[in-house]
Amino acid sequence: MATTTPPQQPNVPRLSLNRGAAAAPAAGASGPSTGAPSAPGAFPGSGYTPVYGRIPIMDLRPQLPDRLFPTKAYAGEVVPFSCVAFREGHDKIGVDLVLTAPDGGSRRIRMRPGRPGLDEWVAVAQLPDEGAWTWCVEAYGDDFATWRHNAEIKVPAGIDVDLMLEEGARVVDRAANAAGDDDRLVLASAASVARNAGLEPRERLHALLSAEVRDHIAAAPVRSLVTRSDDRTIRVERQRAGYGAWYELFPRSEGAVPNADGSWTSGTFATAAERLDGVAAMGFDVVYLPPIHPIGVTNRKGPNNTLTAGPNDPGSPWAIGGEAGGHKDVHPDLGTIDDFVRFRERAESLGMEVALDLALQASPDHPWVANHPEWFTTLADGSIAYAENPPKKYQDIYPVNFDNDRDGFYTEVLETVRHWIGHGVKIFRVDNPHTKPLQFWEWLIHEINSEHPEVLFLSEAFTRPAVMQSLAKAGFQQSYSYFTWRNTRAELEEFLTSVSKDTSDFMRPNLFVNTPDILTEYLQHGGRPAYEARAVIASMAGPSWGMYAGFELVENVARPGSEENIDNEKYEYKQRDWAGEERAGRSLAPLISQLNRIRRSNPALHQLRNFEVQSADNPHLLAFSKHLASEHAPHGVANSIIVVVNLDPFTTQESTLRLDVTKFGMQPGGAFQVHELLTGAIWDWQDANYVRLAPGQAHVLHVRHH
Repeated sequence: MATTTPPQQPNVPRLSLNRGAAAAPAAGASGPSTGAPSAPGAFPGSGYTPVYGRIPIMDLRPQLPDRLFPTKAYAGEVVPFSCVAFREGHDKIGVDLVLTAPDGGSRRIRMRPGRPGLDEWVAVAQLPDEGAWTWCVEAYGDDFATWRHNAEIKVPAGIDVDLMLEEGARVVDRAANAAGDDDRLVLASAASVARNAGLEPRERLHALLSAEVRDHIAAAPVRSLVTRSDDRTIRVERQRAGYGAWYELFPRSEGAVPNADGSWTSGTFATAAERLDGVAAMGFDVVYLPPIHPIGVTNRKGPNNTLTAGPNDPGSPWAIGGEAGGHKDVHPDLGTIDDFVRFRERAESLGMEVALDLALQASPDHPWVANHPEWFTTLADGSIAYAENPPKKYQDIYPVNFDNDRDGFYTEVLETVRHWIGHGVKIFRVDNPHTKPLQFWEWLIHEINSEHPEVLFLSEAFTRPAVMQSLAKAGFQQSYSYFTWRNTRAELEEFLTSVSKDTSDFMRPNLFVNTPDILTEYLQHGGRPAYEARAVIASMAGPSWGMYAGFELVENVARPGSEENIDNEKYEYKQRDWAGEERAGRSLAPLISQLNRIRRSNPALHQLRNFEVQSADNPHLLAFSKHLASEHAPHGVANSIIVVVNLDPFTTQESTLRLDVTKFGMQPGGAFQVHELLTGAIWDWQDANYVRLAPGQAHVLHVRHH
């Protein structure tokens, strides 16, 4: 059993950019390391070993600052790699990415020059398998490329002709010595021709630069001064860690019935299971349930967060704990643990997982309060402090003090999470993790994932960037984000570029369009077009997106003075006529179903890091593309999607869309076909195209590659 004591911060070794000059090639690497010298012994003088290797390698990416935690990826993700590498003088170098999979198999990927003038080298690799991957970079003198560069200048000019051809023959000799029998004969023959002084210099040079010689050496470079960086680690988790569509529902509302006396008969796990068919039909992958535990009576909140609850008010599910138990129990109105398991099994039979809320707080009636008062903060007047997030007050909730009895409380939470894992839960949405110690989450997620690497944690932390990002670094597989408050084109372009580029090595945003706590002004005032636009952006721009029930019905009436729905479901039961609204054409369910189908059938939309802004000359239109190259796509067919959305919920907007087609693997200036996936239309497009979109309308275009 894993220890329940939080681990000490590991000693972090001095950051070594690269070591050694002549590291052996990785196991399974394609192509020999030919002509590599032996690594030197101790340096003269004091014996100081320089940080820089013989060929400097630095600024390796992806890696997290300070290298305290491994980089993250998810199965099937295409990850960009880069470094800076150079050598003195004008001699050429080559750079290889060496990837080692969790099963120990390695492969070598040739890196190519990146941004001109910056000595940058880049490569991309798809990581298909879960587990710990390691990677490093090898830089080396590319002796054939150096010779070729000089020979192609000198030999035609008649400068040092015999010397240059002999130098080239010797490089090819080294390649032949490491080659197989067939290639050895080709290479040896080329070297022999180069040494034949009876032939014209042009013919001798051509022999060394023949396609057969160049192809062989491209596959197995003639290397010298081989320098290998330190190893880095990438933790690859299951695909759901980075890709999926989430749907939040309150089980107590699904099947709830009002009674004549003003009371309600609560929905149950059994009645909520009847809603799962509709959720699955919309194409969702995860059903997220707010807390399903007993709810306290003391200071229970009434409708719309009023301080006085009536006898029929169910209270907030986040006020956890009462006579019926605490965090390991289910509310009696919902059923039993066995009923919950049947609900989960029904969801799984429809292709969905169930995510549970992990809210580490307690109502005044929670068994923890009576049995472990030391787990809370006692004020000077002897009372226990309730939760506050000024100006919000949560009088029905006691926050936990994580320091009074660290080992006792940590152990309780660990056993609670294990309890729900034992009942088949593999995803936890964590409520307000930023109000708990960062060290605690690092420890808890480490303990759980060391036993159950398939378990995922979603951080619901709408907080300062450093805190939000640190939670992701410490282990959270997904994070809520600022997406709900980014509504203008400039805001969306900056935000979506940042989460796909700047923080994608460690943070995976889940783009929720709304929550029980968040009904933005854009949704309040923009009506149905605003809801349509936000659904398109979230589902197309992010590989993970989510919505809270009622979004598809355009529930946009706010409680005065707040950013929440009026008659908020957190405090009362809510009846909805899902089927009737859809039959009447008022539901967005058909659009949402279509968007999720598009997501599933286009693998470019499963990726995070491939988001690229495209240009429209109207600031009310957001345009972006996502591309997956053929070598990373199923069946070897490139997949490219262009999305254009009218952000103005009131006015039709038009624009010229100016595409950078190189972002989806095409050459500028050509014509191509696009298939409009929302309407079925097929159009001939080029670099510049006219678009006209009604309020909330969007184009989702599949590029037809030939």
